[in-house]
Amino acid sequence: MQLVMKKYVGAHVSAAGGVEKAPLNAAGIGASALALFTKNQRQWKAKPLGQGSILHFKQNLRKANILPEHCLPHDSYLINLGHPEEEKRQKSLEAFIDELQRCHALGLVMLNFHPGSHLNRISEGECIENIISSLNKALAATQGVAVIIENTAGQGSNVGYRFQHLADIIKGMEQKHRVGVCIDTCHAFAAGYDIRTRDAYERTMEEFDAVIGMEYLRGAHLNDSKKPLGSRVDRHQSLGRGYIGLDAFRFIMNDPRFDNMPLVLETTDPEIWPEEIKLLYSFIEEA
Repeated sequence: MQLVMKKYVGAHVSAAGGVEKAPLNAAGIGASALALFTKNQRQWKAKPLGQGSILHFKQNLRKANILPEHCLPHDSYLINLGHPEEEKRQKSLEAFIDELQRCHALGLVMLNFHPGSHLNRISEGECIENIISSLNKALAATQGVAVIIENTAGQGSNVGYRFQHLADIIKGMEQKHRVGVCIDTCHAFAAGYDIRTRDAYERTMEEFDAVIGMEYLRGAHLNDSKKPLGSRVDRHQSLGRGYIGLDAFRFIMNDPRFDNMPLVLETTDPEIWPEEIKLLYSFIEEA
C-alpha cells in the first residue's frame, strides 16, 4: 500500500506593502505554506493592522489556497524573552504580546520565535527561567495563538540549541496545548545534530522524541548550512549547496512525522524558491 504524504511547503515571503501581500507572494512561487513578519521585524513599534489589511489577508490566503494552520509567522528579531534585565525583558514581553494579538487578528494560529539570549550575563538556566515566565505571562494575556519555539544554532549567547533547552521551556509552561516546536535544519546541524544519513537522521529524530516529544512538532524550516556540523554558526544555504546535502530533505519529505504542518524555506536565494519547492515535492515522487 502506497503511503500518501501530506506535505505543505513554502517559504518566508515578503510582506512589503502590507501583510495582505504575503499570501499572493507565496502563491507566486507555488507554495502551499508560508512564513511572514506581521510587522517590521527590526522595529519595536508598528501601527495596528487596519481592518482592510486583515480582510484582504484572509481573502488572499483563501485565493492562494493556503490554510491558516500552514502559516508560520515569525516574531521580531529584537524580542528577547530571556533578557537578564527586567525592564528590557518587559519591553520584549509587551512586543511579543502585540505580535500574538496581530496573529490572532489575522486568523493565524501560530507564532514562531527564537527562545532568547542570556547575553553572557546570567546562566543558561536563568535565561530559560526568564523565558518560561515571559511566555506564561504572554499566553495568559492572549488567546488562541500557539507559541512555536524554534531551535537555535547556539551562536553567541542564544539558548535553545539543545533539545533539552526546549523541553525545559515546555515543562514550565502552564498552557502546554499552546506550545510547539519548529525544527530548523540548519540550526540543528550547526548545533551538532547530524541528519545527513538515514541512520543519523533517525537518531536525531529519536532524540527529539525522547527529549521533547513528537507531539510538540508543529513545523520546520528547511535550510542547508554554509557551516559544518557542530560549528554553532547560523548561516543558511540553498538546498544541496551546503554541508547538509539533499538526502536530509528527502528523509523529511518522506517522513509522516512532518505531515500536515508548514515546511518553510529560509534559504539564501529567493529567486530559486520555486525550483526548490518543486525539488522538495519531487523527493516524494522518487519514493
